[in-house]
Amino acid sequence: MTSDTVSTGTGLERARAAYEAVRAQGLKLNMQRGQPADADFDLSNGLLGALGENDTHMDGLDLRNYPGGVAGLPSARALFGAYLDLKPENMIVWNNASLELQGYVLTFALLHGLRGGQPWAGQSPKMIVTVPGYDRHFLLLETLGFELLTVDMQADGPDVDAIERLAAADPSVKGVLFVPTYSNPGGETISAEKARRLTSLKAAAQDFTIFADDAYRVHHLSPDPAAQDRPVNLVALSRDGGFPDRAFVFASTSKVTFAGAGLGFLGSSEDNVKWLSKYLNAQSIGPNKVEQARHVKFLRDYPGGLEGLMAAHAALIEPKFRAVNEVLSEELGTDGTFASWKNPRGGYFISLDTAEPVADRVVALADAVGVSLTPAGATYPGGKDPHNSNIRLAPTRPPVEEVYVAMRAVAACVRLATEEYRARG
Repeated sequence: MTSDTVSTGTGLERARAAYEAVRAQGLKLNMQRGQPADADFDLSNGLLGALGENDTHMDGLDLRNYPGGVAGLPSARALFGAYLDLKPENMIVWNNASLELQGYVLTFALLHGLRGGQPWAGQSPKMIVTVPGYDRHFLLLETLGFELLTVDMQADGPDVDAIERLAAADPSVKGVLFVPTYSNPGGETISAEKARRLTSLKAAAQDFTIFADDAYRVHHLSPDPAAQDRPVNLVALSRDGGFPDRAFVFASTSKVTFAGAGLGFLGSSEDNVKWLSKYLNAQSIGPNKVEQARHVKFLRDYPGGLEGLMAAHAALIEPKFRAVNEVLSEELGTDGTFASWKNPRGGYFISLDTAEPVADRVVALADAVGVSLTPAGATYPGGKDPHNSNIRLAPTRPPVEEVYVAMRAVAACVRLATEEYRARG
């Protein structure tokens, strides 16, 4: 194909030529999972030496021995209680994955019930989830046997009108699981008004529960977060709304320190903490106290504390988000002809929606030129996006230079898939 043909051919011909130019680059780039970059991990290398060989005690406890309880070190409960704006007695600090804690709470609810209620396992339980959403939430719930009911994620958080209707109509609807701050993948934060409605709504199930995965609570891209991105306190709001045991809030340090060697924790009412501790105590002597002590010491001593560390993360991550927006705007335009996307103020992902039902084709085209994207449909239960349009972009792992290259390739794939679809009429 000559240069004259490329410049004057049809939209489909131009898109194919641009795509073949990308293929010729021989790329091998990954924009699939939301992992920190090595530079982010390097910020926490001091964690490895935070404890010396004589640092064997904290809070009057021998870190090397069994005693200490299943709720975590008192200092860790205080530190991460402050993280969630809760008191230490409202906290359980566990091992490296908050998803594991979510699994424990849901499993124990199935086996034993919550708040003096009946076990959920015999009630054909249903759980409300937001879409587009987090594939690991869907996998966990589906594996445990929950039927998933979807509601849209809106600019100010979940569609609470829809949640109210579903919760009021059916006692087998046991709760809602969502990301309240900088949601995965769109980056939306629930508003204070919606949070109050959610924590005080009347449900057919007396044990209707909010499961909030606040994974990105402190992952701002700006040192001065917008007012609408201030995290809500769902535990306190539930108490004030007349349902003191309604909310469990989960978080971790997976993208704060080390992804595979951090701490997962949850906040809830004191009664819920006692309830969960009872069952954790039956299967565990307790979490890793050495790792908890190491995190406490490292985060306390870090210049500027946790806020200082997160500001350093933001300085590394924000240029990558800016690169995605710049390339998509330049290559696809901002009028929605080919796609629309969110430009979040925090979190770890960007949500892109194609103008036509071609998300699966975009992902396949990208894979063919060496750019790995999250599978189409992953942001919906069962991996089935009814619109075949949503693609989750994860720009945090590659260097910013690679983000620019990868996004130009993605834009070429979006153009080609769109032109192919429209050419078929």
